[in-house]
Amino acid sequence: MIINNVSLIRYKGKMSVEGLMWEDRLASPLDIYPQYSNAIDAVPDFVQSKNGILDLDQIYLYIVTDEGETGLAGPISNSVAYIIENQLKPILLGKDAFATELIWDQMYRRLIHGRQGEPIWAMSFIDCALWDLKGKVLNKPVYSLLGGPNVDEIPAYASMLGYNVTDMKLVKKRALEYQSKGFKAQKWFFRYGPKKGKEGLIQNIELVKTLRDTLGNNYELMFDCWQSMDVPYVIELADAIKKYNPKWIEECVMPDRIDSYVRIKDKISIPMAGAEHHYTRWGMKQFIEKNALDIIQADPLWCGGISEMMKISALTSTYDLILIPHAGAMHSGVHFSFSQSPAHTPYVEYLVKWMPILQYFTKDPIIPIKGNIFLPKKSVGLGLEIDKNKILDKLELFKE
Repeated sequence: MIINNVSLIRYKGKMSVEGLMWEDRLASPLDIYPQYSNAIDAVPDFVQSKNGILDLDQIYLYIVTDEGETGLAGPISNSVAYIIENQLKPILLGKDAFATELIWDQMYRRLIHGRQGEPIWAMSFIDCALWDLKGKVLNKPVYSLLGGPNVDEIPAYASMLGYNVTDMKLVKKRALEYQSKGFKAQKWFFRYGPKKGKEGLIQNIELVKTLRDTLGNNYELMFDCWQSMDVPYVIELADAIKKYNPKWIEECVMPDRIDSYVRIKDKISIPMAGAEHHYTRWGMKQFIEKNALDIIQADPLWCGGISEMMKISALTSTYDLILIPHAGAMHSGVHFSFSQSPAHTPYVEYLVKWMPILQYFTKDPIIPIKGNIFLPKKSVGLGLEIDKNKILDKLELFKE
């Protein structure tokens, strides 16, 4: 079964939302510069809605064989699409579609200047599309090809990115709303980093206190720093909030500053999560060897694909670490998670504002029911199929 076509299709549509899509943004590494500290564009991909409408412009990857079978992955950014078309497509054409290990190795060796970031994203989407293709050819869900399923349902935690985190009345309202929907855990995002000084620190602490007081002592709470803090600040913040018993604190500093993670972990009692912005098994190995994290959050659409996630899983389980994929309620993350032991992958992350955007053009988006993700028993491949009724415009990129 030979790959004979690789295409990238841009879809445009309009998604209805309630009010502003992004009420506020999270802290950003760029906040140390005044011109970015309040700017929404300091956070990538935060496109604001207007009059209850969000304009969507997303790219999907199609890998097609000589027998007419198709693998699908997306949505993909413009820059990732460019890498696929100009650097990786020649490696794919003419290859056996089932030879995912060969293709992965050749792509990685081709990207000699791309060991991080968007080049690895490009490999990831290709790898996920190939797993989708395998499942379709074999008429099996991908989780079955990975050795699963291990369970029939996995708890989702509500990831509250994009909600206001400075108005405590709104925080209480949203926290109770998602508790009432059945979510047994929520993750909230700190708004302020060190540049905002004591005032920002106090507001971050107030967010944690409000959520604990609102949801009770037995409710799981996590907090994301989004790479935007430094060692002294995180230590002071962690010391102030430890009495509220967070389940974890996430991405405290930028991901390549692993020694800073070690310094923090040695000083605080709150478990530490991260590594979503690090890549491949070798990147995860750096965190693991230095005992820098308690929870690894690799993303199959970022870290090298499903093939690489299986290697990362073997590595993390060897060290008895938890592996909870970042943005795990995407189709690739769900199929991976159901193939894993619940001892090592106990949760799926559901970004309550972001997941509906990323899955807008798909017929069967992943939607939690009473706070749980259920095994997609009817899936073939990854269960990805485009809903043509949502497409207002369509364009094939790089077409000669």
